[in-house]
Amino acid sequence: MPSLYVHVPFCLQKCDYCGFYSHSLKNSSPDLISVYLEGLEIEMAKRQKDTPPGVSSLFIGGGTPTILSERQLEGLLGMIQRYFPMNPEVEQTMEGNPGTITAGKARLIRDLGINRFSLGIQSFDDDLLRNVGRVHTAIKAREAIAHLRSAGFENLNLDLMFGLPGQGLQDWQASVEEALSYSPEHLSLYGLMLEEGTPLFEQYEVGNGINNTKGASLRKQSFRLEQKVEEGCLKTLPSEDQQAEMHEWAVRRLGMEGYRNYETSNFALPGYECRHNLGYWRGADYLGMGPGGVSCLNRVRWKNVEDVCAYKNLLSEGKSPIDETGQEELSLQECMAERMILGLRLESGVHLKEFEIDFGTDLRDIYRSVLERYKDTDIFIVEGEYFRLNPRYSFVANSILQEFV
Repeated sequence: MPSLYVHVPFCLQKCDYCGFYSHSLKNSSPDLISVYLEGLEIEMAKRQKDTPPGVSSLFIGGGTPTILSERQLEGLLGMIQRYFPMNPEVEQTMEGNPGTITAGKARLIRDLGINRFSLGIQSFDDDLLRNVGRVHTAIKAREAIAHLRSAGFENLNLDLMFGLPGQGLQDWQASVEEALSYSPEHLSLYGLMLEEGTPLFEQYEVGNGINNTKGASLRKQSFRLEQKVEEGCLKTLPSEDQQAEMHEWAVRRLGMEGYRNYETSNFALPGYECRHNLGYWRGADYLGMGPGGVSCLNRVRWKNVEDVCAYKNLLSEGKSPIDETGQEELSLQECMAERMILGLRLESGVHLKEFEIDFGTDLRDIYRSVLERYKDTDIFIVEGEYFRLNPRYSFVANSILQEFV
């Protein structure tokens, strides 16, 4: 069975690092959410036939799903259950941000079947939050946690970020320690990524020469960046070594509290690993709905248009909401590469027999040249039925895993 992802593309304000498709409601028509929900219902009615046995998990993401009103949330969750009925044992996750979660909303979504919540805190330091354009405060984060626990959520994930502008190791440790004080069942710890087209990319990557500007022009921009840092207008980014230290400290600290680092950026108490995300990492099919939603079924991947009105209009006219440039049939080689890249981010690694069943060959034969290059190192480990990455190299995993492309 595929998993189901529902994209809710609305936020109070877009964060400076966010590269996902979303609208700031401050600058949008108040009717845009209604337009979105109308289009979503048409898509769900059309797509329910793609999952005749049902769905394996649900994840409602964004954007900020909890920006919807109680009435709108009730309509959304009722719609999902109408077209994709799930029993209470199915993992059903909603994500949200502090400042948009009231006691009433928390009770409502719990009563309507959401049994896992992912809260985007990022930091408990108000200055660091402002540095990346977050609109909530640490007080709002604490209030949101209290609302969710009071509503009966017993599977709570907290998102934190390291590598933020102006963040030092002690700042990071303080946020992790406070997060641990709430005994979350799951923690996601992400390093800041500078996504092209975001305000943070424009502020920082110019100084690193990423914009391909040459010669004197680049030197001028780099000089301006240094001036901004010196004047206190722009906070310095932690170096790669400092970020590695933050990550390594967190791995040790969370391990002391019984959290398993089951994926490079994700930590869970036993039995609370995110089933929905495990599906992605293990190469399972998924169905993504809403504008900007991405699906992959039977090795065909597609993406819906990133425009709420166009999305709804296409569906109302009986047309497909798929972006014309966003559909591709994945080759066997591409599927194998994705299985390796995503699977090796998992602590357990890639299951050798499952890979052979799915692709008709042993991964050690397909990637013989890669393994030969690393044969005298301890980077890759074969342990029982799994081929995995040595956890010592997890922080630099991306550069190593590109070998499989």
